[in-house]
Amino acid sequence: MAALTTGELTLDEKAPTSFQRKVPGGGGSRLAILPGTRPSVRRGQLLLSSGIPSLDCVLGGGLAVGTLLLIEEDTYGIYSNLLFKHFLAEGIVCGQNLYIASAKDEPADILKELPSPFLNISVNAMEEEKEAVMKGKQDSQEPMKIAWRYQNIPKLEVTQITSSKFGHYFDLSKPLALELIQNIGWHGFFLPEEKALCPDTNSCNLASGYRSLLHSIQKIIYQEGFDGSIPQKKQRNILRIGIQSLGSILWGDDICCNENPQNIHSLTRFLYALRGLLRTSLSACIITIPSHLIQNKAIMERVTNLSDTVVGLESFNGSERETNPLYKDYHGLIHIHRVPSLNSLNCNVSDMKDLAFKLKRKLFVIEQLHLPPDLSDTVSRTSKQDLAESTKLLSSGCSAMAIGKKHLDF
Repeated sequence: MAALTTGELTLDEKAPTSFQRKVPGGGGSRLAILPGTRPSVRRGQLLLSSGIPSLDCVLGGGLAVGTLLLIEEDTYGIYSNLLFKHFLAEGIVCGQNLYIASAKDEPADILKELPSPFLNISVNAMEEEKEAVMKGKQDSQEPMKIAWRYQNIPKLEVTQITSSKFGHYFDLSKPLALELIQNIGWHGFFLPEEKALCPDTNSCNLASGYRSLLHSIQKIIYQEGFDGSIPQKKQRNILRIGIQSLGSILWGDDICCNENPQNIHSLTRFLYALRGLLRTSLSACIITIPSHLIQNKAIMERVTNLSDTVVGLESFNGSERETNPLYKDYHGLIHIHRVPSLNSLNCNVSDMKDLAFKLKRKLFVIEQLHLPPDLSDTVSRTSKQDLAESTKLLSSGCSAMAIGKKHLDF
Protein backbone atom coordinates (compact mmCIF):
# COMPACT_ATOMS: atom_id res chain seq x y z
CA MET A 1 0.00 0.00 0.00
CA ALA A 2 1.15 3.49 -0.74
CA ALA A 3 1.74 5.79 2.22
CA LEU A 4 1.95 9.58 2.23
CA THR A 5 4.85 10.76 4.37
CA THR A 6 6.08 14.37 4.59
CA GLY A 7 4.71 15.22 1.19
CA GLU A 8 6.45 12.31 -0.55
CA LEU A 9 4.86 9.22 -2.03
CA THR A 10 6.55 5.99 -0.93
CA LEU A 11 5.74 2.43 -1.97
CA ASP A 12 5.81 -0.66 0.15
CA GLU A 13 8.89 -2.70 -0.66
CA LYS A 14 6.85 -5.88 -0.96
CA ALA A 15 4.27 -4.38 -3.32
CA PRO A 16 4.70 -5.55 -6.91
CA THR A 17 5.34 -3.00 -9.60
CA SER A 18 4.74 -3.18 -13.34
CA PHE A 19 8.28 -2.01 -14.08
CA GLN A 20 10.63 -4.93 -13.56
CA ARG A 21 13.94 -5.52 -15.24
CA LYS A 22 14.22 -8.78 -17.14
CA VAL A 23 17.49 -10.41 -16.23
CA PRO A 24 19.02 -12.66 -18.95
CA GLY A 25 18.69 -16.25 -17.90
CA GLY A 26 16.22 -15.39 -15.16
CA GLY A 27 12.55 -16.11 -14.85
CA GLY A 28 11.54 -12.89 -16.59
CA SER A 29 13.33 -13.64 -19.89
CA ARG A 30 11.56 -15.65 -22.53
CA LEU A 31 14.62 -16.62 -24.55
CA ALA A 32 17.42 -18.62 -22.98
CA ILE A 33 20.73 -17.08 -23.99
CA LEU A 34 22.99 -19.79 -25.41
CA PRO A 35 26.71 -19.42 -26.18
CA GLY A 36 27.28 -17.29 -29.27
CA THR A 37 23.67 -16.10 -29.54
CA ARG A 38 21.65 -13.00 -28.72
CA PRO A 39 17.91 -12.28 -28.76
CA SER A 40 16.34 -10.19 -31.48
CA VAL A 41 14.42 -7.23 -30.10
CA ARG A 42 12.11 -6.83 -33.08
CA ARG A 43 11.32 -10.41 -34.08
CA GLY A 44 11.62 -12.21 -30.76
CA GLN A 45 14.01 -14.78 -32.23
CA LEU A 46 17.33 -16.13 -31.02
CA LEU A 47 20.04 -14.99 -33.42
CA LEU A 48 23.50 -16.32 -34.19
CA SER A 49 26.24 -14.80 -36.28
CA SER A 50 27.06 -15.89 -39.81
CA GLY A 51 30.77 -15.34 -39.11
CA ILE A 52 30.84 -12.06 -41.07
CA PRO A 53 29.63 -9.05 -39.02
CA SER A 54 28.92 -6.99 -42.13
CA LEU A 55 26.63 -9.74 -43.45
CA ASP A 56 24.86 -9.92 -40.09
CA CYS A 57 24.12 -6.21 -40.34
CA VAL A 58 22.63 -6.64 -43.81
CA LEU A 59 20.45 -9.57 -42.72
CA GLY A 60 18.94 -7.67 -39.81
CA GLY A 61 21.26 -8.64 -36.98
CA GLY A 62 22.16 -12.24 -37.79
CA LEU A 63 20.63 -15.63 -38.59
CA ALA A 64 17.68 -16.88 -36.59
CA VAL A 65 18.03 -20.26 -34.89
CA GLY A 66 16.02 -22.86 -36.76
CA THR A 67 16.42 -21.26 -40.20
CA LEU A 68 18.18 -22.17 -43.44
CA LEU A 69 20.71 -19.93 -45.19
CA LEU A 70 21.20 -20.65 -48.90
CA ILE A 71 24.33 -19.34 -50.63
CA GLU A 72 24.23 -19.19 -54.42
CA GLU A 73 27.80 -19.97 -55.41
CA ASP A 74 29.87 -17.73 -57.62
CA THR A 75 31.27 -19.00 -60.91
CA TYR A 76 34.37 -20.64 -59.47
CA GLY A 77 33.03 -21.22 -55.95
CA ILE A 78 35.86 -19.26 -54.32
CA TYR A 79 33.95 -16.69 -52.30
CA SER A 80 30.98 -18.92 -51.45
CA ASN A 81 33.49 -21.31 -49.89
CA LEU A 82 34.78 -18.43 -47.75
CA LEU A 83 31.29 -17.71 -46.43
CA PHE A 84 30.90 -21.42 -45.72
CA LYS A 85 34.14 -21.50 -43.72
CA HIS A 86 33.32 -18.32 -41.80
CA PHE A 87 30.02 -19.84 -40.69
CA LEU A 88 31.76 -22.94 -39.34
CA ALA A 89 34.65 -21.03 -37.77
CA GLU A 90 32.23 -18.80 -35.89
CA GLY A 91 30.63 -21.87 -34.37
CA ILE A 92 33.98 -23.22 -33.18
CA VAL A 93 35.00 -19.93 -31.56
CA CYS A 94 31.64 -19.77 -29.74
CA GLY A 95 31.93 -23.37 -28.54
CA GLN A 96 29.01 -24.64 -30.62
CA ASN A 97 28.71 -28.06 -32.25
CA LEU A 98 29.22 -28.61 -35.97
CA TYR A 99 27.86 -30.94 -38.62
CA ILE A 100 29.69 -30.82 -41.95
CA ALA A 101 28.44 -32.59 -45.08
CA SER A 102 30.29 -32.64 -48.39
CA ALA A 103 30.69 -34.73 -51.51
CA LYS A 104 34.03 -33.22 -52.54
CA ASP A 105 36.22 -32.60 -49.48
CA GLU A 106 36.40 -34.63 -46.32
CA PRO A 107 34.96 -32.81 -43.28
CA ALA A 108 38.23 -33.21 -41.36
CA ASP A 109 40.10 -31.42 -44.14
CA ILE A 110 37.53 -28.62 -44.17
CA LEU A 111 38.09 -28.05 -40.45
CA LYS A 112 41.83 -27.72 -40.98
CA GLU A 113 41.28 -24.93 -43.51
CA LEU A 114 39.05 -22.75 -41.33
CA PRO A 115 40.40 -19.24 -40.66
CA SER A 116 41.72 -18.10 -37.30
CA PRO A 117 39.79 -15.46 -35.33
CA PHE A 118 40.94 -11.95 -34.54
CA LEU A 119 40.37 -11.72 -30.80
CA ASN A 120 41.71 -8.15 -30.83
CA ILE A 121 41.03 -6.56 -34.19
CA SER A 122 42.85 -3.30 -33.36
CA VAL A 123 46.06 -5.08 -32.39
CA ASN A 124 46.02 -7.24 -35.48
CA ALA A 125 45.25 -4.32 -37.75
CA MET A 126 48.22 -2.49 -36.29
CA GLU A 127 50.43 -5.54 -36.84
CA GLU A 128 49.20 -5.84 -40.41
CA GLU A 129 50.08 -2.24 -41.17
CA LYS A 130 53.44 -2.65 -39.47
CA GLU A 131 54.26 -5.73 -41.56
CA ALA A 132 53.32 -3.90 -44.76
CA VAL A 133 55.61 -1.00 -43.86
CA MET A 134 58.50 -3.33 -42.97
CA LYS A 135 58.05 -5.23 -46.23
CA GLY A 136 58.27 -1.99 -48.21
CA LYS A 137 61.40 -1.08 -46.30
CA GLN A 138 63.09 -4.36 -47.19
CA ASP A 139 62.17 -3.98 -50.86
CA SER A 140 63.45 -0.44 -51.18
CA GLN A 141 66.51 -0.91 -48.90
CA GLU A 142 66.02 2.66 -47.68
CA PRO A 143 65.76 3.90 -44.09
CA MET A 144 62.19 4.06 -42.90
CA LYS A 145 61.08 7.65 -42.50
CA ILE A 146 57.36 7.06 -41.95
CA ALA A 147 55.37 5.09 -39.41
CA TRP A 148 58.08 5.73 -36.81
CA ARG A 149 55.58 5.05 -34.02
CA TYR A 150 55.68 1.33 -34.87
CA GLN A 151 59.43 0.93 -34.40
CA ASN A 152 59.46 0.38 -30.63
CA ILE A 153 56.16 -1.50 -30.34
CA PRO A 154 56.77 -5.10 -29.23
CA LYS A 155 55.07 -7.89 -31.12
CA LEU A 156 52.06 -9.10 -29.18
CA GLU A 157 51.16 -12.77 -28.93
CA VAL A 158 47.41 -13.20 -28.69
CA THR A 159 46.30 -16.48 -27.16
CA GLN A 160 43.26 -18.00 -28.82
CA ILE A 161 40.55 -19.01 -26.44
CA THR A 162 36.88 -19.79 -26.91
CA SER A 163 34.83 -16.60 -26.88
CA SER A 164 31.11 -16.10 -26.36
CA LYS A 165 31.11 -12.75 -28.15
CA PHE A 166 28.54 -12.33 -30.92
CA GLY A 167 30.30 -12.03 -34.26
CA HIS A 168 34.05 -12.26 -34.86
CA TYR A 169 36.57 -11.20 -37.48
CA PHE A 170 38.75 -13.89 -39.01
CA ASP A 171 42.27 -13.88 -40.38
CA LEU A 172 42.27 -15.67 -43.73
CA SER A 173 46.06 -15.96 -43.71
CA LYS A 174 46.17 -18.18 -40.59
CA PRO A 175 44.47 -21.54 -40.00
CA LEU A 176 42.38 -22.20 -36.95
CA ALA A 177 44.24 -23.57 -33.94
CA LEU A 178 43.89 -27.31 -33.44
CA GLU A 179 43.17 -26.78 -29.74
CA LEU A 180 39.92 -25.01 -30.59
CA ILE A 181 38.82 -27.82 -32.90
CA GLN A 182 39.51 -30.45 -30.27
CA ASN A 183 37.44 -28.63 -27.65
CA ILE A 184 34.18 -28.77 -29.63
CA GLY A 185 32.05 -31.66 -30.82
CA TRP A 186 31.61 -32.12 -34.55
CA HIS A 187 30.19 -34.72 -36.92
CA GLY A 188 30.93 -35.29 -40.59
CA PHE A 189 29.11 -36.72 -43.59
CA PHE A 190 31.32 -37.61 -46.58
CA LEU A 191 29.23 -38.98 -49.45
CA PRO A 192 31.87 -41.34 -50.95
CA GLU A 193 32.35 -42.98 -47.56
CA GLU A 194 28.60 -43.35 -47.08
CA LYS A 195 28.35 -45.07 -50.46
CA ALA A 196 31.19 -47.41 -49.50
CA LEU A 197 29.36 -48.37 -46.31
CA CYS A 198 26.23 -49.21 -48.32
CA PRO A 199 27.47 -50.98 -51.48
CA ASP A 200 24.02 -52.34 -52.26
CA THR A 201 22.68 -48.82 -52.79
CA ASN A 202 22.41 -47.78 -56.41
CA SER A 203 24.89 -44.98 -57.09
CA CYS A 204 22.58 -43.51 -59.71
CA ASN A 205 19.70 -43.28 -57.27
CA LEU A 206 19.65 -39.61 -56.37
CA ALA A 207 17.09 -39.91 -53.60
CA SER A 208 19.27 -42.37 -51.65
CA GLY A 209 22.08 -39.81 -51.11
CA TYR A 210 19.71 -37.12 -49.88
CA ARG A 211 17.83 -39.62 -47.73
CA SER A 212 21.04 -40.79 -46.05
CA LEU A 213 22.05 -37.20 -45.35
CA LEU A 214 18.66 -36.35 -43.88
CA HIS A 215 18.66 -39.44 -41.65
CA SER A 216 22.17 -38.62 -40.44
CA ILE A 217 21.21 -35.04 -39.49
CA GLN A 218 18.05 -36.23 -37.79
CA LYS A 219 19.99 -38.82 -35.83
CA ILE A 220 22.49 -36.26 -34.52
CA ILE A 221 19.74 -33.81 -33.54
CA TYR A 222 17.76 -36.35 -31.54
CA GLN A 223 20.65 -38.25 -30.00
CA GLU A 224 22.65 -35.18 -28.98
CA GLY A 225 19.60 -33.43 -27.52
CA PHE A 226 19.44 -30.48 -29.92
CA ASP A 227 15.68 -30.96 -30.20
CA GLY A 228 15.28 -29.96 -26.55
CA SER A 229 13.85 -33.30 -25.47
CA ILE A 230 16.57 -34.00 -22.88
CA PRO A 231 17.59 -30.59 -21.48
CA GLN A 232 18.28 -32.04 -18.03
CA LYS A 233 21.10 -34.37 -19.08
CA LYS A 234 23.40 -31.82 -20.69
CA GLN A 235 23.80 -28.11 -21.21
CA ARG A 236 21.86 -26.88 -24.21
CA ASN A 237 23.88 -25.74 -27.19
CA ILE A 238 23.54 -24.82 -30.85
CA LEU A 239 24.23 -27.16 -33.77
CA ARG A 240 25.61 -25.51 -36.91
CA ILE A 241 24.98 -27.56 -40.05
CA GLY A 242 27.02 -26.91 -43.18
CA ILE A 243 26.31 -28.64 -46.51
CA GLN A 244 28.72 -27.91 -49.35
CA SER A 245 27.72 -27.71 -53.05
CA LEU A 246 24.38 -29.44 -52.63
CA GLY A 247 22.79 -30.43 -55.92
CA SER A 248 26.07 -30.63 -57.85
CA ILE A 249 27.10 -33.56 -60.01
CA LEU A 250 29.23 -34.84 -57.13
CA TRP A 251 26.04 -35.57 -55.20
CA GLY A 252 24.81 -37.64 -58.13
CA ASP A 253 22.30 -34.96 -59.07
CA ASP A 254 21.64 -34.22 -62.73
CA ILE A 255 19.91 -30.86 -62.36
CA CYS A 256 23.16 -29.12 -63.29
CA CYS A 257 23.56 -30.94 -66.60
CA ASN A 258 20.00 -31.68 -67.71
CA GLU A 259 17.05 -29.37 -68.20
CA ASN A 260 14.65 -32.22 -67.48
CA PRO A 261 16.36 -34.21 -64.71
CA GLN A 262 15.36 -37.72 -63.85
CA ASN A 263 14.47 -36.93 -60.23
CA ILE A 264 13.24 -33.38 -60.49
CA HIS A 265 11.71 -33.24 -57.01
CA SER A 266 14.45 -34.95 -54.99
CA LEU A 267 16.28 -31.78 -53.98
CA THR A 268 13.12 -29.86 -53.13
CA ARG A 269 11.79 -32.75 -51.04
CA PHE A 270 15.05 -32.86 -49.11
CA LEU A 271 14.94 -29.12 -48.40
CA TYR A 272 11.30 -29.33 -47.34
CA ALA A 273 12.07 -32.08 -44.82
CA LEU A 274 15.26 -30.37 -43.62
CA ARG A 275 13.50 -27.07 -43.05
CA GLY A 276 10.86 -28.76 -40.93
CA LEU A 277 13.58 -30.47 -38.91
CA LEU A 278 15.37 -27.17 -38.29
CA ARG A 279 12.22 -25.48 -37.04
CA THR A 280 11.91 -27.90 -34.13
CA SER A 281 15.56 -27.94 -33.06
CA LEU A 282 18.32 -25.68 -31.74
CA SER A 283 20.19 -25.64 -35.02
CA ALA A 284 20.94 -23.48 -38.06
CA CYS A 285 22.02 -24.60 -41.52
CA ILE A 286 24.04 -23.11 -44.36
CA ILE A 287 23.92 -24.65 -47.84
CA THR A 288 25.93 -23.66 -50.89
CA ILE A 289 24.42 -24.55 -54.26
CA PRO A 290 25.77 -23.97 -57.81
CA SER A 291 22.75 -22.03 -59.02
CA HIS A 292 24.50 -20.83 -62.19
CA LEU A 293 24.77 -24.44 -63.40
CA ILE A 294 21.13 -25.40 -62.85
CA GLN A 295 19.51 -25.69 -66.26
CA ASN A 296 15.87 -25.62 -65.18
CA LYS A 297 15.16 -22.26 -63.58
CA ALA A 298 11.89 -23.51 -62.12
CA ILE A 299 13.87 -25.81 -59.84
CA MET A 300 15.92 -22.88 -58.58
CA GLU A 301 12.75 -20.92 -57.83
CA ARG A 302 11.43 -23.80 -55.75
CA VAL A 303 14.73 -24.07 -53.90
CA THR A 304 14.60 -20.33 -53.16
CA ASN A 305 11.06 -20.57 -51.81
CA LEU A 306 12.07 -23.47 -49.55
CA SER A 307 14.93 -21.45 -48.00
CA ASP A 308 14.63 -18.81 -45.31
CA THR A 309 17.53 -16.59 -46.37
CA VAL A 310 19.00 -16.57 -49.88
CA VAL A 311 22.25 -14.75 -50.68
CA GLY A 312 23.74 -14.71 -54.18
CA LEU A 313 27.40 -14.06 -55.00
CA GLU A 314 28.48 -12.63 -58.35
CA SER A 315 32.24 -12.74 -58.81
CA PHE A 316 34.12 -10.51 -61.22
CA ASN A 317 36.65 -13.23 -62.03
CA GLY A 318 36.60 -14.05 -65.73
CA SER A 319 34.04 -11.35 -66.59
CA GLU A 320 34.31 -7.95 -68.22
CA ARG A 321 33.70 -6.28 -64.87
CA GLU A 322 37.11 -7.50 -63.69
CA THR A 323 38.80 -4.81 -65.83
CA ASN A 324 36.02 -2.24 -65.39
CA PRO A 325 37.30 0.90 -63.61
CA LEU A 326 34.03 1.17 -61.69
CA TYR A 327 34.73 -2.07 -59.82
CA LYS A 328 38.47 -1.78 -59.30
CA ASP A 329 38.07 -1.73 -55.49
CA TYR A 330 35.80 -4.79 -55.33
CA HIS A 331 35.90 -8.48 -56.20
CA GLY A 332 32.20 -9.08 -56.73
CA LEU A 333 28.60 -8.20 -55.97
CA ILE A 334 26.34 -9.71 -53.35
CA HIS A 335 22.58 -9.98 -53.85
CA ILE A 336 20.08 -10.52 -51.04
CA HIS A 337 17.30 -12.45 -52.77
CA ARG A 338 15.28 -13.49 -49.74
CA VAL A 339 15.09 -12.54 -46.06
CA PRO A 340 12.77 -14.36 -43.62
CA SER A 341 9.85 -12.59 -41.99
CA LEU A 342 9.65 -14.45 -38.68
CA ASN A 343 7.07 -13.38 -36.10
CA SER A 344 6.39 -10.25 -38.13
CA LEU A 345 4.51 -9.08 -41.21
CA ASN A 346 7.50 -7.55 -42.93
CA CYS A 347 11.18 -8.36 -43.34
CA ASN A 348 13.72 -6.73 -41.04
CA VAL A 349 16.43 -5.94 -43.58
CA SER A 350 18.89 -3.12 -43.98
CA ASP A 351 18.22 -0.25 -46.38
CA MET A 352 21.42 -0.92 -48.30
CA LYS A 353 20.56 -2.33 -51.73
CA ASP A 354 23.78 -2.10 -53.73
CA LEU A 355 26.26 -4.38 -51.95
CA ALA A 356 29.72 -5.52 -52.98
CA PHE A 357 32.41 -7.63 -51.36
CA LYS A 358 36.17 -7.49 -51.47
CA LEU A 359 38.87 -9.79 -50.23
CA LYS A 360 41.64 -8.00 -48.43
CA ARG A 361 44.91 -9.54 -47.42
CA LYS A 362 43.36 -11.00 -44.29
CA LEU A 363 39.70 -10.00 -44.17
CA PHE A 364 36.57 -10.65 -46.20
CA VAL A 365 34.42 -7.50 -46.16
CA ILE A 366 30.91 -6.72 -47.42
CA GLU A 367 30.07 -3.06 -47.88
CA GLN A 368 27.87 -0.72 -49.87
CA LEU A 369 28.87 -0.24 -53.49
CA HIS A 370 30.20 3.23 -54.24
CA LEU A 371 30.88 4.63 -57.70
CA PRO A 372 34.18 6.43 -58.22
CA PRO A 373 33.62 10.18 -58.75
CA ASP A 374 34.66 11.84 -62.01
CA LEU A 375 36.90 14.45 -60.37
CA SER A 376 39.78 14.98 -62.72
CA ASP A 377 39.67 17.69 -65.41
CA THR A 378 42.61 16.11 -67.18
CA VAL A 379 40.69 12.98 -68.06
CA SER A 380 40.19 12.71 -71.78
CA ARG A 381 36.74 12.84 -73.32
CA THR A 382 37.03 9.31 -74.66
CA SER A 383 37.80 7.90 -71.22
CA LYS A 384 34.77 9.74 -69.83
CA GLN A 385 32.59 8.19 -72.51
CA ASP A 386 33.98 4.75 -71.67
CA LEU A 387 33.23 5.39 -68.02
CA ALA A 388 29.68 6.43 -68.86
CA GLU A 389 29.13 3.31 -70.95
CA SER A 390 30.55 1.09 -68.21
CA THR A 391 28.01 2.43 -65.73
CA LYS A 392 25.30 0.67 -67.71
CA LEU A 393 26.72 -2.63 -66.42
CA LEU A 394 25.61 -1.84 -62.90
CA SER A 395 22.95 -3.92 -61.25
CA SER A 396 19.33 -2.85 -61.15
CA GLY A 397 19.79 -1.51 -57.63
CA CYS A 398 22.08 1.22 -58.93
CA SER A 399 19.58 2.37 -61.56
CA ALA A 400 18.29 5.04 -59.21
CA MET A 401 21.50 7.00 -59.75
CA ALA A 402 20.81 8.90 -62.95
CA ILE A 403 23.84 9.07 -65.22
CA GLY A 404 23.28 10.98 -68.45
CA LYS A 405 25.43 12.52 -71.09
CA LYS A 406 26.45 15.37 -68.84
CA HIS A 407 28.75 14.66 -65.94
CA LEU A 408 29.01 16.59 -62.73
CA ASP A 409 32.38 18.18 -62.03
CA PHE A 410 33.11 18.92 -58.40
